[in-house]
Amino acid sequence: MSGGSLGIRSGSYGSLDKQGQNGVLPIQAASATRTKAYSKMLKEKETLIHWICKFAGRKKVGMLLLCVISAAVFVWVVYFGEDQENDNGSKVNDNLALNNPLINVVQSIRIDNWTSLSVSVKETKVGVMHPPPPSYFLGYTLPPGHPCNTFTLPPPPADKKRTGPRPCPVCYLPMEEAVALMPKVPSFSPVIKNLTYIFEEHLNRETEFGGSDFGGYPTLKQRNDSYEIRESMNMHCGFVKGRKPGRGTGFDIDDSDLLKMEQCNGVVVASAIFGAFDIIQQPRNISEYSKQTVCFYMFVDEETEADLRGKYENEKIGVWRIVLVRDLPYTDGRRNGKIPKLLLHRLFPNARYSLWIDGKLELVADPYQILERFLWRKNATLAISRHYKRFDVFVEAEANKAAGKYDNASIDHQVEFYKREGLTPYSEAKHPITSDVPEGCVIIREHIPISNLFTCLWFNEVDRFTSRDQISFSTVRDKIAAKTNWTINMFLDCERRNFVIQKYHKDVLALLAQRAPPVIYPPPLPPYMAIDSQRRVPPRRRRDRKSGSRRHRKVSKEIV
Repeated sequence: MSGGSLGIRSGSYGSLDKQGQNGVLPIQAASATRTKAYSKMLKEKETLIHWICKFAGRKKVGMLLLCVISAAVFVWVVYFGEDQENDNGSKVNDNLALNNPLINVVQSIRIDNWTSLSVSVKETKVGVMHPPPPSYFLGYTLPPGHPCNTFTLPPPPADKKRTGPRPCPVCYLPMEEAVALMPKVPSFSPVIKNLTYIFEEHLNRETEFGGSDFGGYPTLKQRNDSYEIRESMNMHCGFVKGRKPGRGTGFDIDDSDLLKMEQCNGVVVASAIFGAFDIIQQPRNISEYSKQTVCFYMFVDEETEADLRGKYENEKIGVWRIVLVRDLPYTDGRRNGKIPKLLLHRLFPNARYSLWIDGKLELVADPYQILERFLWRKNATLAISRHYKRFDVFVEAEANKAAGKYDNASIDHQVEFYKREGLTPYSEAKHPITSDVPEGCVIIREHIPISNLFTCLWFNEVDRFTSRDQISFSTVRDKIAAKTNWTINMFLDCERRNFVIQKYHKDVLALLAQRAPPVIYPPPLPPYMAIDSQRRVPPRRRRDRKSGSRRHRKVSKEIV
């Protein structure tokens, strides 16, 4: 076997020799000389190895050689690998950040995951293939020269007759641009990553004060613990009696509606009318794309549904899908309205963004344009307008008492409780916070853990104290901001009035109709005048008028 193999090898080499003779590979003489020198070097190495083995065992020599070879390989990899990594690394960074025009466009328009991109590139360069870290939306800047970059609010018109709040212009992007800028990944949620809601079959109603069956009667200790922000948290957030919001929890909804609500996985626009208190306002200036992709939901109670019966088909009135809610947990209609207002993330578990508007408001701008202007462009996860003239919680509380919005003793109790926790009047020292009092009829937010936590805690304050959510807003906001450095975009009230028009409640409209002065019609004519008026009086002839005038002139001359 061995001889045959050698014969095959000699035959192959012989064919090379023949090729050399034909002038193809003329290197035979040089190869013979190199072979002699190589054999001489091997003899010298063998004598050196024999000399080393004479003084040390073969095992020790083998281990020594292995260590030397390993050290040499390690030094070569570290030295040349670092040089190559530095060279390649600078090129990659330059290409991504400076030389690649596509990336420059992405930086000026959208920066979805720049941090995770750079980390994954570094890990790939050294050959370690780890899964990329979670990607987050990090905001974007509009291109230089974009009209919205230089947009400023014009001064309000000098109209002395109108001294109240009024709308102001807002720089929206065109609908196509706004949709294109919708983030493909969620925003970053500081500190908190997992939020679990408490379910209790047997409620403990022995609490210090406040609470309800719907809210679960959290104790003051549980309340204080919910403000200790952690990565994973369990907390009360309404619907505590049932395993699924809307099913046996209070604020119960039909299964067919719940199924549709679970299928809403993009943008939801929601409102509510309870007690037939308002008239449904149809949104205007809504694009066809939004009509097909945005979920419009109007929650109503049985009284409102009876008032609307016969006015809608296929469970819709215009763009609104009407959802009947049974077993309302509160006797106060305003407090019932806080459930969909603050807990939309529980009613729509798969929605990414939500826009809440009160039932008395008419939406007059496209939802995507509103989201782009007040959330995505500001890199914010929750936006709400500030009150047009009140910035201090204490002033807001007194205004609520003066207007009879709630029991005065309950308002005083809530304010005194917050004062003991450190609530102070608003001042310029709180900047960049611009106000402690929101105009809560519109809430724009992204459904991520930090914003869901905020609205849960805000709802718990409404459940425990008064239903006047403007009083508890700043307390919840400041407690979360102290732990997470998370902020809310509080925009101008005149900007809010740009995309929603406020209408009167139904009772106010009825009152205005009663107070309206009666329409005064002319009194009827007497019978004889009515008959005479029906007669046709022939017009005087023009010739008679002329003859009369001549006769009048003749008489006047005679008198003179």
